[in-house]
This record gives sequence, structure tokens and C-alpha cells, in this order.
Amino acid sequence: MKGLPKGRKVLPLLAGPKAAARTITVLACAVIGAILLGSVAPAILDWLYQLIVNLLNKGKGASDLSVTEPLKKSVFTTFPPFAVLGAILGAFLGLRFVRGLERIGSRWDRMEIGDKVTFFVGIFAGLIASVPLLLMFQALELPGQYRLLLILGVTVGFGALSVYTLQSMAEILPWTRGTVRRRRSGIKLLDTNVIIDGRIYDVAKTGFLSGEMYVPGFVLEELQYIADSHDALKRQRGRRGLEVLNHMRNEFDVQTQVHDKLAPEQGDGVDSRLVRLAKAIGADIVTNDFNLRRVAEFQDVHVMSLNDLALALRPNVLPQETFELTIIREGNQVGQGVGYLEDGTMVVVENGKPHVGETVEIVVTQVIQTERGKMIFGEVDTTEPPPPYEIRARRKPTSPRNGL
Repeated sequence: MKGLPKGRKVLPLLAGPKAAARTITVLACAVIGAILLGSVAPAILDWLYQLIVNLLNKGKGASDLSVTEPLKKSVFTTFPPFAVLGAILGAFLGLRFVRGLERIGSRWDRMEIGDKVTFFVGIFAGLIASVPLLLMFQALELPGQYRLLLILGVTVGFGALSVYTLQSMAEILPWTRGTVRRRRSGIKLLDTNVIIDGRIYDVAKTGFLSGEMYVPGFVLEELQYIADSHDALKRQRGRRGLEVLNHMRNEFDVQTQVHDKLAPEQGDGVDSRLVRLAKAIGADIVTNDFNLRRVAEFQDVHVMSLNDLALALRPNVLPQETFELTIIREGNQVGQGVGYLEDGTMVVVENGKPHVGETVEIVVTQVIQTERGKMIFGEVDTTEPPPPYEIRARRKPTSPRNGL
């Protein structure tokens, strides 16, 4: 900044228009506090002084009163000390007031436009609703201060009630429709791939998937399209998904096509419509689609993945642990064998090629965590158990034959 020597910095209190306004407000509060306390405090102390003197000299003559009269002119009843104290208190209260206004302003700036409209409309509606009561209070013969407090309380109460009522109906208000983030309702929104997967039925049977399960109509249409595909593999997967869905509807609370109107067709695909429907009803999406999960989480929609659940339930295997494994095929490297645990984790066994088709004891040498899961490396346990301890009888030393 020009005009300032090098190494000097501008005080934060005076930097910028907001800081200047803050400083002016604090100084104004300090001046007001100094004037008020400097002018009121001496009068209050003088009144207290007169009260104490009257109590002490009650029943005594005027000569005794003249002894304490010079105390009225003490420095504690003069203007400057109380003015300084008033300036300090005024500056403190002014700073707190400014910080409170800044917090309110910051919160106001973060509010959505629809929430601001709701606030103003609620205040206006509260004022209109309080008019009959205000007219009734005007007819009552009440003291002025009580009437003012009653009118103020009724006006503020009706305004707050109107704002709260409009906020509770934010989902149907025209200026906030589609922008309100609903509370989580506990509904589980099933995606197409998780129905075809089939594991959702087993998870629901165990009781880990609680709450209402909902299948949108467009997901059913996608299942029907896959089941009618010319590709035999796709057709088999689609029919399997329909069978799983029929089993679930017979055993669990599964709703279909009830809330579809909250996410109408816009030509943006099944995944986007699924996210819009989850936001509209406050549901959790159950899917195995990685891309859908990323898009939903970006829009603050909770996602439940069966793949993540399966990974979390896999047993932890540490190096140097041993377990039995059936080696089913050769590995990519020379001499390697490959087997799989019950949860599908692949195990690469060094020197396992000679044991293909056999169940052998494996010693874990390394565990690698990847995005798709764990990969375990091990080797065939070739250590043999120690032989049983045998007690051998000691031979007695033979005595040399005579003459030898």
C-alpha cells in the first residue's frame, strides 16, 4: 500500500469496508456507553449517598450532617471514571452485537432463495393473521405498556408460527419444490443389478435389511426388457431377477410403482431417475453399480452396496497363518497354483502346480488389498511335524575280555 513504510501492516480492524463499519459501530457503542454511564451513575450514587446519610443521621442534628457532607464531592461521584467504564462496557457490548449480526448475515447468505421467500411470506402471513387479535386488544382498556407487550408478543408469535408452518410444507411450495432434501425415510430403493444378483434375497432373510423395500416401475420394465432379450445369457439373468423379485414379494414388504410419480420420466435414463426418486422420498439406494453409487453420493443420497457388505464380512487372513485350500488350476507364473476361499477370494500358491486337484495346507506369505477385494499369496506348508520322543535304553559298556 502506498504511503506506508515497509514492514508495516494495516490493522485487520481497519482493513476493508466491513471492518470499517465494525470499527465505527464499536466506537459508537463506546461513546453511547460513556455518555449513559457517566451521566446516570453519579446520580444513582448521589441518591444512594443521600439514602445512607438519612439512615445514619436519623434523629440527629444538622451539625452531625455537615460532617459527612464533604463526602458527596468524592472523586467516585464525578463524570470521568464512570465515562471510562461506560466506554469499555459499550465497546464490549458493541463488539458482541456486531459479531452476532455477522453470524446472522453469514447464515442468511448460506440460505437458499426458496428459504428466504418462505421467511418473508411467513412473516407477512403472520402479520395478517394477527390483525383480528390486535383489533381486539385495542378495544380492551389496558395500560399502555401492557398493551404494547401483548401486541408485540402476538405479532411475533403468529409470525414464527407461520414461518414454521410453511417450512413444514416446503415439499409442496412452488418456490421450494424439487430443492428440499427430505429426511431419510428408511425405504430401500432396489436397483436392477442388485435384483439380478440374487444375494439381496439372502440378506433380507437374515434380517440385516430392515424397513420397506421399493421397486420402481421403470426398474421392472428394465427387468422385463432384459428377460425378453435375444441374448441367452441376458435372458437368463433377467428371468432370474424376476424370480428373485417374486420370492421377495411373497416373503417381505416390497412395494412397487407407488412413488414413481415423484420422479417423472425426463429422458435421462434409469440411473438418474432412480437418484431423483430417492431424493424425493428420502430413500436409500441398494445397488452394486459403482458409477451409480458415485453419482448418488455426489447428490447426498445414501447408497448401500452388497459388494461392500461382502468385502466387510470376509475373514481377515494374516501372514504366517495356515489353512487348507483346494488348488483347482495352474497360475500365470511358472510353478504357481490357484485356489479360492469360500467367499471367492483368490489365493495364489507358489510351487502349487504339482498339487492341482489336491487339498493341501497353505502358509500365507502376503495379503494385498485391491479395489476389487483381497488377493492372498501363500506357499505349500512343507514342514513336517516333529517325530515323537523316543526313550532309548542306554547300553552298558562292555568290559574288555581278559587277555585282550
